[in-house]
Amino acid sequence: MFPDRSVCKAANVSYPTSEQELISVVSMATIAKRKMKVATRFSHSIPKLVCPDGEDGLLISTKYLNKILRVDAQAMTITVESGVTLRQIIEGATKAALALPYTPYWWGLTIGGLMGTGAHGSTLYSNGSSVHDYVVELRIVSPGSAEDGYAKVRVLNETHQDLLAAKVSLGVLGVISQVTLKLQPLFKRSITYQMKDDLDLADEAVSFGRQHEFADINWYPSQRKAIYRIDDRVSSNTSGNGLYDYTPFRSTLTATLAIIRTTEENQESTNDANGKCTGAMLVTSTLRNSAFGLTNNGILFTGYPVIGFQNRLQSSGTCLDSPQDKLITACSWDSRIKGEFFHQTTFTIGLSVVKNFIEDVQKLVALEPKSLCGLELYNGILMRYVKASSAYLGKQEDSIDFDISYYRSKDPMTPRLYEDILEEIEQMAVFKYGGLPHWGKNRNLVFDGVIKKYKNAGKFIKIKEKYDSLGLFSSEWTDQVLGLKGGVNIVKDGCALEGLCICSQDIHCAPSKGYLCRPGKIYPDARVCTRTSSKRLI
Repeated sequence: MFPDRSVCKAANVSYPTSEQELISVVSMATIAKRKMKVATRFSHSIPKLVCPDGEDGLLISTKYLNKILRVDAQAMTITVESGVTLRQIIEGATKAALALPYTPYWWGLTIGGLMGTGAHGSTLYSNGSSVHDYVVELRIVSPGSAEDGYAKVRVLNETHQDLLAAKVSLGVLGVISQVTLKLQPLFKRSITYQMKDDLDLADEAVSFGRQHEFADINWYPSQRKAIYRIDDRVSSNTSGNGLYDYTPFRSTLTATLAIIRTTEENQESTNDANGKCTGAMLVTSTLRNSAFGLTNNGILFTGYPVIGFQNRLQSSGTCLDSPQDKLITACSWDSRIKGEFFHQTTFTIGLSVVKNFIEDVQKLVALEPKSLCGLELYNGILMRYVKASSAYLGKQEDSIDFDISYYRSKDPMTPRLYEDILEEIEQMAVFKYGGLPHWGKNRNLVFDGVIKKYKNAGKFIKIKEKYDSLGLFSSEWTDQVLGLKGGVNIVKDGCALEGLCICSQDIHCAPSKGYLCRPGKIYPDARVCTRTSSKRLI
Protein backbone atom coordinates (compact mmCIF):
# COMPACT_ATOMS: atom_id res chain seq x y z
CA MET A 1 0.00 0.00 0.00
CA PHE A 2 1.28 3.45 -0.92
CA PRO A 3 2.06 5.93 1.88
CA ASP A 4 -1.06 7.98 1.08
CA ARG A 5 -3.19 4.80 0.76
CA SER A 6 -4.29 5.83 -2.73
CA VAL A 7 -5.31 3.31 -5.38
CA CYS A 8 -3.20 3.30 -8.53
CA LYS A 9 -5.33 3.11 -11.66
CA ALA A 10 -4.33 2.58 -15.29
CA ALA A 11 -6.34 2.04 -18.43
CA ASN A 12 -4.26 -0.86 -19.78
CA VAL A 13 -1.42 -3.23 -19.01
CA SER A 14 0.94 -4.38 -21.74
CA TYR A 15 3.01 -7.57 -21.50
CA PRO A 16 5.83 -7.41 -24.07
CA THR A 17 7.82 -10.62 -24.55
CA SER A 18 10.77 -9.14 -26.47
CA GLU A 19 12.59 -5.87 -27.02
CA GLN A 20 10.86 -5.51 -30.39
CA GLU A 21 7.45 -5.77 -28.76
CA LEU A 22 8.57 -3.33 -26.09
CA ILE A 23 9.59 -0.83 -28.77
CA SER A 24 6.17 -1.16 -30.36
CA VAL A 25 4.39 -0.57 -27.04
CA VAL A 26 6.43 2.56 -26.25
CA SER A 27 5.99 3.86 -29.81
CA MET A 28 2.20 3.53 -29.76
CA ALA A 29 1.93 5.17 -26.34
CA THR A 30 4.21 8.01 -27.41
CA ILE A 31 2.08 8.72 -30.47
CA ALA A 32 -0.96 8.91 -28.19
CA LYS A 33 1.00 10.92 -25.60
CA ARG A 34 -0.02 8.45 -22.92
CA LYS A 35 1.62 8.32 -19.51
CA MET A 36 3.60 5.10 -18.95
CA LYS A 37 5.07 3.27 -15.96
CA VAL A 38 6.88 -0.05 -15.64
CA ALA A 39 5.55 -2.78 -13.35
CA THR A 40 7.24 -6.02 -12.27
CA ARG A 41 5.88 -9.48 -11.58
CA PHE A 42 5.95 -9.73 -7.78
CA SER A 43 5.51 -6.33 -6.15
CA HIS A 44 6.16 -2.61 -6.34
CA SER A 45 8.14 -0.09 -4.29
CA ILE A 46 6.51 1.62 -1.30
CA PRO A 47 6.64 5.17 -2.80
CA LYS A 48 4.48 5.80 -5.87
CA LEU A 49 7.17 5.16 -8.48
CA VAL A 50 5.04 2.63 -10.36
CA CYS A 51 1.87 4.69 -10.65
CA PRO A 52 1.09 6.70 -13.83
CA ASP A 53 -0.91 9.91 -13.43
CA GLY A 54 -4.65 9.85 -13.92
CA GLU A 55 -6.65 6.81 -14.98
CA ASP A 56 -5.75 6.64 -18.68
CA GLY A 57 -2.12 5.62 -18.30
CA LEU A 58 -0.35 2.48 -19.47
CA LEU A 59 1.45 -0.04 -17.28
CA ILE A 60 4.22 -1.95 -19.03
CA SER A 61 4.84 -5.24 -17.27
CA THR A 62 8.23 -6.93 -17.49
CA LYS A 63 6.71 -10.27 -16.43
CA TYR A 64 7.63 -11.92 -19.74
CA LEU A 65 10.91 -10.06 -20.28
CA ASN A 66 12.35 -12.79 -18.11
CA LYS A 67 15.10 -14.46 -20.11
CA ILE A 68 18.80 -14.83 -19.45
CA LEU A 69 20.22 -13.98 -22.87
CA ARG A 70 23.84 -15.02 -22.44
CA VAL A 71 26.57 -15.74 -19.92
CA ASP A 72 30.11 -14.97 -21.09
CA ALA A 73 32.38 -17.07 -18.89
CA GLN A 74 35.55 -15.55 -20.34
CA ALA A 75 34.45 -11.93 -19.90
CA MET A 76 32.68 -12.87 -16.65
CA THR A 77 29.43 -11.13 -17.57
CA ILE A 78 25.75 -12.04 -17.68
CA THR A 79 23.20 -10.35 -19.95
CA VAL A 80 19.55 -10.53 -18.97
CA GLU A 81 16.21 -8.97 -19.82
CA SER A 82 14.95 -6.42 -17.32
CA GLY A 83 12.26 -8.65 -15.82
CA VAL A 84 14.74 -11.34 -14.77
CA THR A 85 14.79 -11.78 -11.00
CA LEU A 86 17.81 -11.66 -8.75
CA ARG A 87 17.22 -15.34 -8.05
CA GLN A 88 17.47 -16.15 -11.77
CA ILE A 89 20.68 -14.13 -12.08
CA ILE A 90 22.25 -15.99 -9.15
CA GLU A 91 21.26 -19.36 -10.63
CA GLY A 92 22.40 -18.43 -14.15
CA ALA A 93 25.77 -17.18 -12.96
CA THR A 94 26.33 -20.27 -10.81
CA LYS A 95 25.94 -22.60 -13.81
CA ALA A 96 29.04 -20.92 -15.27
CA ALA A 97 30.88 -21.03 -11.91
CA LEU A 98 30.42 -17.27 -11.57
CA ALA A 99 28.80 -15.04 -8.95
CA LEU A 100 27.32 -11.58 -8.55
CA PRO A 101 29.32 -10.52 -5.50
CA TYR A 102 26.98 -8.14 -3.65
CA THR A 103 23.20 -8.27 -3.70
CA PRO A 104 20.08 -7.47 -1.67
CA TYR A 105 19.05 -10.22 0.74
CA TRP A 106 15.60 -10.69 -0.87
CA TRP A 107 15.75 -12.42 -4.24
CA GLY A 108 12.24 -11.55 -5.44
CA LEU A 109 13.46 -8.35 -7.14
CA THR A 110 13.81 -7.87 -10.88
CA ILE A 111 17.01 -6.37 -12.20
CA GLY A 112 15.06 -3.45 -13.67
CA GLY A 113 13.30 -2.63 -10.42
CA LEU A 114 16.42 -3.26 -8.40
CA MET A 115 18.36 -0.74 -10.48
CA GLY A 116 15.54 1.80 -10.62
CA THR A 117 15.54 2.12 -6.83
CA GLY A 118 19.25 1.62 -6.12
CA ALA A 119 18.79 -1.61 -4.14
CA HIS A 120 21.89 -3.00 -2.45
CA GLY A 121 23.48 -5.52 -0.12
CA SER A 122 26.19 -4.73 2.41
CA THR A 123 29.87 -4.07 1.78
CA LEU A 124 32.47 -1.32 1.61
CA TYR A 125 34.71 -3.50 -0.58
CA SER A 126 35.24 -3.41 -4.36
CA ASN A 127 32.65 -1.18 -6.09
CA GLY A 128 30.36 -1.35 -3.08
CA SER A 129 27.10 -3.12 -2.33
CA SER A 130 24.81 -1.48 -4.92
CA VAL A 131 24.06 -3.83 -7.80
CA HIS A 132 23.87 -0.95 -10.28
CA ASP A 133 27.59 -0.33 -9.76
CA TYR A 134 28.28 -3.70 -11.43
CA VAL A 135 26.33 -2.80 -14.58
CA VAL A 136 28.67 -2.59 -17.58
CA GLU A 137 26.01 -2.14 -20.27
CA LEU A 138 22.28 -1.66 -20.64
CA ARG A 139 19.70 -1.11 -23.36
CA ILE A 140 16.87 1.32 -22.67
CA VAL A 141 13.76 2.15 -24.72
CA SER A 142 12.49 5.73 -24.46
CA PRO A 143 9.97 7.90 -26.33
CA GLY A 144 11.35 9.07 -29.65
CA SER A 145 10.64 11.46 -32.47
CA ALA A 146 8.82 10.64 -35.69
CA GLU A 147 12.23 9.98 -37.27
CA ASP A 148 12.88 7.37 -34.56
CA GLY A 149 9.51 5.72 -35.10
CA TYR A 150 8.38 7.31 -31.79
CA ALA A 151 10.62 5.00 -29.77
CA LYS A 152 14.38 5.21 -29.38
CA VAL A 153 16.70 2.41 -28.23
CA ARG A 154 19.94 3.49 -26.61
CA VAL A 155 22.83 1.19 -25.77
CA LEU A 156 24.85 2.57 -22.86
CA ASN A 157 28.16 1.14 -21.68
CA GLU A 158 30.84 2.27 -19.28
CA THR A 159 32.23 4.76 -21.80
CA HIS A 160 28.88 6.58 -21.99
CA GLN A 161 28.18 9.27 -19.39
CA ASP A 162 24.43 8.69 -19.65
CA LEU A 163 24.92 5.33 -17.94
CA LEU A 164 25.48 7.26 -14.71
CA ALA A 165 21.89 8.49 -14.94
CA ALA A 166 20.35 5.26 -16.22
CA LYS A 167 21.90 3.08 -13.48
CA VAL A 168 19.50 4.60 -10.90
CA SER A 169 16.70 6.29 -12.81
CA LEU A 170 13.47 5.99 -10.74
CA GLY A 171 11.99 4.75 -14.01
CA VAL A 172 11.72 8.23 -15.56
CA LEU A 173 14.10 7.70 -18.51
CA GLY A 174 12.17 4.89 -20.20
CA VAL A 175 12.04 1.10 -19.98
CA ILE A 176 15.24 -0.83 -19.45
CA SER A 177 15.25 -3.70 -21.92
CA GLN A 178 18.50 -5.53 -21.19
CA VAL A 179 21.24 -5.34 -18.57
CA THR A 180 24.79 -6.74 -18.59
CA LEU A 181 26.42 -7.28 -15.19
CA LYS A 182 30.05 -7.88 -14.31
CA LEU A 183 30.53 -11.09 -12.33
CA GLN A 184 33.33 -12.73 -10.36
CA PRO A 185 34.50 -16.34 -10.08
CA LEU A 186 32.23 -18.29 -7.72
CA PHE A 187 33.61 -18.20 -4.18
CA LYS A 188 32.86 -19.36 -0.66
CA ARG A 189 31.98 -17.34 2.43
CA SER A 190 32.20 -17.95 6.16
CA ILE A 191 29.42 -16.49 8.36
CA THR A 192 29.29 -16.12 12.15
CA TYR A 193 26.73 -14.10 14.10
CA GLN A 194 27.95 -12.63 17.38
CA MET A 195 25.72 -10.85 19.92
CA LYS A 196 27.18 -8.03 22.03
CA ASP A 197 25.95 -5.19 24.19
CA ASP A 198 25.41 -2.03 22.14
CA LEU A 199 27.47 0.11 24.54
CA ASP A 200 30.28 0.50 21.97
CA LEU A 201 28.11 0.25 18.86
CA ALA A 202 28.61 3.90 17.85
CA ASP A 203 32.38 3.38 17.63
CA GLU A 204 32.38 -0.19 16.36
CA ALA A 205 29.87 0.40 13.57
CA VAL A 206 32.24 2.79 11.83
CA SER A 207 35.14 0.32 11.69
CA PHE A 208 33.30 -3.01 11.51
CA GLY A 209 32.39 -2.62 7.83
CA ARG A 210 36.04 -2.31 6.86
CA GLN A 211 37.04 -5.37 8.87
CA HIS A 212 34.68 -7.86 7.17
CA GLU A 213 33.69 -7.93 3.51
CA PHE A 214 29.99 -8.79 3.96
CA ALA A 215 29.51 -7.24 7.39
CA ASP A 216 26.16 -6.07 8.66
CA ILE A 217 24.63 -5.42 12.09
CA ASN A 218 21.20 -6.09 13.54
CA TRP A 219 20.58 -3.56 16.30
CA TYR A 220 18.04 -4.02 19.09
CA PRO A 221 18.13 -0.63 20.86
CA SER A 222 15.58 -1.32 23.61
CA GLN A 223 17.34 -4.59 24.46
CA ARG A 224 20.64 -2.71 24.26
CA LYS A 225 22.06 -5.47 22.10
CA ALA A 226 23.54 -5.77 18.62
CA ILE A 227 24.25 -8.86 16.53
CA TYR A 228 27.31 -8.53 14.34
CA ARG A 229 27.58 -10.50 11.12
CA ILE A 230 31.21 -11.61 10.74
CA ASP A 231 31.19 -12.59 7.08
CA ASP A 232 34.20 -12.98 4.80
CA ARG A 233 35.47 -14.89 1.77
CA VAL A 234 37.35 -18.08 2.38
CA SER A 235 39.18 -20.48 0.11
CA SER A 236 36.89 -22.52 -2.12
CA ASN A 237 38.70 -25.58 -0.79
CA THR A 238 37.32 -24.90 2.69
CA SER A 239 34.87 -27.59 3.73
CA GLY A 240 31.22 -26.59 3.97
CA ASN A 241 27.99 -26.53 1.99
CA GLY A 242 26.03 -23.97 4.03
CA LEU A 243 22.68 -22.54 3.02
CA TYR A 244 20.94 -19.32 4.06
CA ASP A 245 17.14 -19.65 3.97
CA TYR A 246 16.34 -16.53 6.00
CA THR A 247 13.54 -17.40 8.42
CA PRO A 248 11.32 -14.29 7.93
CA PHE A 249 11.42 -14.89 4.15
CA ARG A 250 10.02 -18.44 4.44
CA SER A 251 6.41 -19.46 3.96
CA THR A 252 4.44 -19.13 7.18
CA LEU A 253 1.07 -20.50 8.23
CA THR A 254 -1.48 -17.75 7.67
CA ALA A 255 -3.24 -18.70 10.90
CA THR A 256 -0.01 -17.98 12.77
CA LEU A 257 0.42 -14.66 11.00
CA ALA A 258 -3.14 -13.66 11.90
CA ILE A 259 -2.49 -14.40 15.58
CA ILE A 260 0.72 -12.35 15.53
CA ARG A 261 -1.04 -9.40 13.88
CA THR A 262 -4.01 -9.55 16.26
CA THR A 263 -1.65 -9.64 19.23
CA GLU A 264 0.17 -6.53 18.01
CA GLU A 265 -3.12 -4.73 17.32
CA ASN A 266 -4.22 -5.47 20.88
CA GLN A 267 -0.91 -4.25 22.27
CA GLU A 268 -1.29 -1.03 20.33
CA SER A 269 -4.90 -0.43 21.39
CA THR A 270 -4.08 -1.01 25.08
CA ASN A 271 -0.68 0.76 25.04
CA ASP A 272 0.94 -2.49 26.16
CA ALA A 273 4.62 -1.64 25.86
CA ASN A 274 5.60 -4.44 28.22
CA GLY A 275 3.88 -6.96 25.94
CA LYS A 276 5.78 -5.64 22.95
CA CYS A 277 9.08 -5.85 24.79
CA THR A 278 8.40 -9.43 25.89
CA GLY A 279 7.45 -10.36 22.33
CA ALA A 280 10.53 -8.63 20.94
CA MET A 281 12.87 -10.64 23.17
CA LEU A 282 11.11 -13.84 22.08
CA VAL A 283 11.50 -12.94 18.37
CA THR A 284 15.18 -12.09 18.83
CA SER A 285 16.00 -15.24 20.78
CA THR A 286 14.08 -17.45 18.35
CA LEU A 287 15.88 -16.04 15.32
CA ARG A 288 19.24 -16.13 17.07
CA ASN A 289 18.81 -19.72 18.23
CA SER A 290 17.90 -20.79 14.70
CA ALA A 291 20.89 -18.86 13.28
CA PHE A 292 18.40 -16.69 11.33
CA GLY A 293 17.85 -19.57 8.91
CA LEU A 294 21.46 -20.60 8.31
CA THR A 295 22.27 -24.30 8.09
CA ASN A 296 25.65 -25.94 7.72
CA ASN A 297 24.50 -28.47 5.12
CA GLY A 298 21.12 -27.23 3.89
CA ILE A 299 19.28 -29.16 6.60
CA LEU A 300 20.70 -28.60 10.08
CA PHE A 301 22.50 -25.83 11.92
CA THR A 302 25.29 -27.41 13.94
CA GLY A 303 27.30 -24.32 14.83
CA TYR A 304 29.38 -21.42 13.55
CA PRO A 305 31.01 -20.68 11.25
CA VAL A 306 28.62 -21.56 8.44
CA ILE A 307 30.66 -21.99 5.26
CA GLY A 308 29.23 -22.30 1.79
CA PHE A 309 29.24 -21.02 -1.76
CA GLN A 310 28.11 -17.47 -2.49
CA ASN A 311 25.00 -18.52 -4.42
CA ARG A 312 23.69 -20.44 -1.37
CA LEU A 313 24.30 -17.64 1.13
CA GLN A 314 23.81 -14.29 -0.56
CA SER A 315 20.02 -14.02 -0.92
CA SER A 316 16.79 -15.89 -0.20
CA GLY A 317 13.02 -15.73 -0.40
CA THR A 318 11.55 -19.20 -0.42
CA CYS A 319 8.07 -17.92 0.51
CA LEU A 320 7.78 -17.07 -3.19
CA ASP A 321 7.64 -20.85 -3.66
CA SER A 322 4.64 -21.14 -1.34
CA PRO A 323 2.48 -24.04 -2.51
CA GLN A 324 -0.84 -23.34 -4.15
CA ASP A 325 -2.62 -24.30 -0.95
CA LYS A 326 -5.42 -21.71 -0.92
CA LEU A 327 -3.22 -19.42 1.19
CA ILE A 328 -2.78 -21.83 4.05
CA THR A 329 0.80 -20.57 3.88
CA ALA A 330 2.16 -17.32 2.45
CA CYS A 331 4.81 -14.62 2.68
CA SER A 332 4.19 -12.81 5.96
CA TRP A 333 3.33 -9.49 4.26
CA ASP A 334 1.00 -10.92 1.59
CA SER A 335 -1.82 -8.38 1.28
CA ARG A 336 -4.40 -11.12 0.67
CA ILE A 337 -4.17 -12.35 4.26
CA LYS A 338 -4.23 -10.87 7.75
CA GLY A 339 -0.49 -10.63 8.22
CA GLU A 340 2.21 -8.03 8.58
CA PHE A 341 1.29 -4.44 7.72
CA PHE A 342 4.09 -2.01 8.40
CA HIS A 343 5.89 1.20 7.60
CA GLN A 344 9.49 1.06 6.39
CA THR A 345 11.82 3.92 7.17
CA THR A 346 15.18 3.38 5.47
CA PHE A 347 18.00 5.90 5.14
CA THR A 348 21.77 6.04 4.78
CA ILE A 349 23.96 8.19 6.99
CA GLY A 350 27.56 9.00 6.13
CA LEU A 351 30.27 7.21 8.08
CA SER A 352 31.66 10.62 9.04
CA VAL A 353 28.63 11.40 11.26
CA VAL A 354 27.00 8.03 11.90
CA LYS A 355 28.57 7.69 15.36
CA ASN A 356 26.70 10.77 16.55
CA PHE A 357 23.43 9.52 15.08
CA ILE A 358 23.69 6.18 16.87
CA GLU A 359 24.47 7.98 20.14
CA ASP A 360 21.42 10.20 19.68
CA VAL A 361 19.18 7.15 19.24
CA GLN A 362 20.69 5.68 22.39
CA LYS A 363 19.89 8.90 24.25
CA LEU A 364 16.25 8.57 23.21
CA VAL A 365 16.17 4.98 24.41
CA ALA A 366 17.65 6.07 27.74
CA LEU A 367 14.72 8.49 28.11
CA GLU A 368 12.12 5.94 26.95
CA PRO A 369 13.61 2.45 27.44
CA LYS A 370 10.64 0.54 25.97
CA SER A 371 10.11 2.85 23.01
CA LEU A 372 11.76 0.71 20.32
CA CYS A 373 10.52 -2.74 21.35
CA GLY A 374 7.93 -2.37 18.58
CA LEU A 375 10.52 -2.34 15.82
CA GLU A 376 12.38 -5.20 17.48
CA LEU A 377 9.30 -7.34 16.76
CA TYR A 378 10.44 -6.88 13.14
CA ASN A 379 14.02 -7.97 13.97
CA GLY A 380 15.31 -4.57 14.98
CA ILE A 381 17.28 -2.14 12.84
CA LEU A 382 19.23 -3.73 10.00
CA MET A 383 22.46 -1.80 9.40
CA ARG A 384 24.10 -2.42 6.03
CA TYR A 385 27.20 -0.84 4.55
CA VAL A 386 27.03 1.08 1.27
CA LYS A 387 29.77 2.74 -0.71
CA ALA A 388 29.75 6.03 -2.58
CA SER A 389 28.41 5.46 -6.09
CA SER A 390 29.17 7.03 -9.46
CA ALA A 391 25.43 6.98 -10.28
CA TYR A 392 23.95 10.47 -10.26
CA LEU A 393 21.16 9.37 -7.91
CA GLY A 394 23.30 6.82 -6.04
CA LYS A 395 24.88 7.11 -2.60
CA GLN A 396 26.97 10.24 -2.24
CA GLU A 397 29.46 8.93 0.33
CA ASP A 398 30.42 5.77 2.20
CA SER A 399 27.55 5.22 4.60
CA ILE A 400 25.52 2.91 6.79
CA ASP A 401 21.99 2.12 5.68
CA PHE A 402 19.45 1.85 8.53
CA ASP A 403 16.41 -0.26 7.64
CA ILE A 404 13.53 0.05 10.13
CA SER A 405 10.17 -1.73 9.88
CA TYR A 406 7.39 -1.02 12.37
CA TYR A 407 3.66 -1.39 12.95
CA ARG A 408 1.18 0.43 10.72
CA SER A 409 -2.47 0.62 11.67
CA LYS A 410 -5.18 -0.30 9.21
CA ASP A 411 -6.79 3.01 10.27
CA PRO A 412 -4.72 6.00 9.05
CA MET A 413 -6.06 8.15 11.89
CA THR A 414 -4.88 5.80 14.65
CA PRO A 415 -1.53 6.77 16.23
CA ARG A 416 1.12 4.23 17.19
CA LEU A 417 2.60 3.48 20.58
CA TYR A 418 5.68 5.70 20.95
CA GLU A 419 4.79 7.53 17.75
CA ASP A 420 7.01 10.44 18.76
CA ILE A 421 10.21 8.47 19.24
CA LEU A 422 10.21 6.92 15.78
CA GLU A 423 9.24 10.25 14.19
CA GLU A 424 12.12 11.96 15.98
CA ILE A 425 14.58 9.30 14.78
CA GLU A 426 13.24 9.67 11.22
CA GLN A 427 13.54 13.48 11.20
CA MET A 428 16.87 13.45 13.00
CA ALA A 429 18.34 11.04 10.47
CA VAL A 430 17.16 12.91 7.39
CA PHE A 431 17.46 16.54 8.49
CA LYS A 432 20.03 16.73 11.31
CA TYR A 433 22.41 14.17 9.78
CA GLY A 434 21.59 14.63 6.08
CA GLY A 435 20.51 11.04 5.56
CA LEU A 436 19.51 9.87 2.08
CA PRO A 437 16.27 7.90 1.80
CA HIS A 438 16.12 4.56 0.03
CA TRP A 439 14.31 5.32 -3.24
CA GLY A 440 12.14 2.21 -3.01
CA LYS A 441 11.03 2.53 0.61
CA ASN A 442 9.98 5.26 3.06
CA ARG A 443 7.18 7.64 3.84
CA ASN A 444 6.64 10.94 2.05
CA LEU A 445 8.27 13.33 4.51
CA VAL A 446 11.81 11.99 4.04
CA PHE A 447 11.72 12.86 0.34
CA ASP A 448 11.00 16.54 0.99
CA GLY A 449 13.78 18.52 -0.73
CA VAL A 450 15.86 15.36 -1.12
CA ILE A 451 17.11 16.13 -4.64
CA LYS A 452 19.23 18.98 -3.23
CA LYS A 453 21.41 16.36 -1.52
CA TYR A 454 22.64 14.93 -4.84
CA LYS A 455 25.53 16.88 -6.32
CA ASN A 456 24.83 15.65 -9.87
CA ALA A 457 21.06 16.12 -9.77
CA GLY A 458 21.27 18.77 -12.50
CA LYS A 459 23.01 16.33 -14.85
CA PHE A 460 20.30 13.74 -14.19
CA ILE A 461 17.52 16.23 -14.97
CA LYS A 462 19.19 17.18 -18.27
CA ILE A 463 19.39 13.54 -19.34
CA LYS A 464 15.77 13.03 -18.32
CA GLU A 465 14.76 15.91 -20.58
CA LYS A 466 16.79 14.42 -23.43
CA TYR A 467 15.35 10.93 -23.07
CA ASP A 468 11.71 11.86 -22.38
CA SER A 469 11.05 15.50 -23.18
CA LEU A 470 7.27 14.97 -22.95
CA GLY A 471 7.55 13.48 -19.47
CA LEU A 472 5.57 10.39 -20.46
CA PHE A 473 7.47 8.21 -17.97
CA SER A 474 7.21 10.85 -15.25
CA SER A 475 4.40 11.38 -12.79
CA GLU A 476 3.36 13.98 -10.24
CA TRP A 477 5.25 11.97 -7.60
CA THR A 478 8.54 11.73 -9.50
CA ASP A 479 8.33 15.40 -10.48
CA GLN A 480 7.89 16.30 -6.81
CA VAL A 481 10.78 14.10 -5.69
CA LEU A 482 13.04 15.51 -8.41
CA GLY A 483 12.18 19.06 -7.36
CA LEU A 484 10.36 19.87 -10.60
CA LYS A 485 6.86 20.36 -9.23
CA GLY A 486 5.97 21.35 -5.68
CA GLY A 487 6.64 19.21 -2.65
CA VAL A 488 5.81 15.69 -1.57
CA ASN A 489 4.10 16.58 1.70
CA ILE A 490 0.32 16.19 1.93
CA VAL A 491 -1.01 18.46 4.67
CA LYS A 492 -4.35 17.44 6.19
CA ASP A 493 -5.81 16.23 9.46
CA GLY A 494 -3.72 13.36 10.80
CA CYS A 495 -1.10 13.62 8.06
CA ALA A 496 1.87 13.22 10.41
CA LEU A 497 0.60 9.84 11.65
CA GLU A 498 1.36 8.31 8.24
CA GLY A 499 4.46 10.36 7.46
CA LEU A 500 2.64 12.41 4.82
CA CYS A 501 3.80 15.58 6.58
CA ILE A 502 5.74 16.84 9.57
CA CYS A 503 3.25 18.17 12.06
CA SER A 504 3.04 21.90 12.63
CA GLN A 505 -0.39 21.88 14.27
CA ASP A 506 -2.07 19.48 16.68
CA ILE A 507 -4.65 18.51 14.06
CA HIS A 508 -1.83 16.91 12.03
CA CYS A 509 -1.60 14.33 14.84
CA ALA A 510 -4.55 12.86 16.77
CA PRO A 511 -5.65 15.38 19.40
CA SER A 512 -8.84 13.48 20.20
CA LYS A 513 -6.65 10.54 21.23
CA GLY A 514 -4.19 12.60 23.23
CA TYR A 515 -1.48 12.97 20.57
CA LEU A 516 -0.36 16.56 20.05
CA CYS A 517 2.41 18.19 17.96
CA ARG A 518 5.46 18.80 20.14
CA PRO A 519 9.23 19.36 19.73
CA GLY A 520 11.56 16.38 19.84
CA LYS A 521 13.10 15.25 23.10
CA ILE A 522 16.76 15.55 22.07
CA TYR A 523 16.40 17.09 18.60
CA PRO A 524 14.35 20.22 19.29
CA ASP A 525 13.92 21.04 15.59
CA ALA A 526 11.86 17.87 15.19
CA ARG A 527 8.08 18.16 15.34
CA VAL A 528 6.48 14.93 16.44
CA CYS A 529 3.13 13.55 17.53
CA THR A 530 3.52 13.04 21.28
CA ARG A 531 1.07 11.30 23.59
CA THR A 532 0.33 13.86 26.28
CA SER A 533 -1.79 11.58 28.46
CA SER A 534 -0.04 9.96 31.42
CA LYS A 535 -1.40 6.59 30.25
CA ARG A 536 1.34 6.08 27.69
CA LEU A 537 1.91 2.43 28.51
CA ILE A 538 1.10 -0.36 30.86
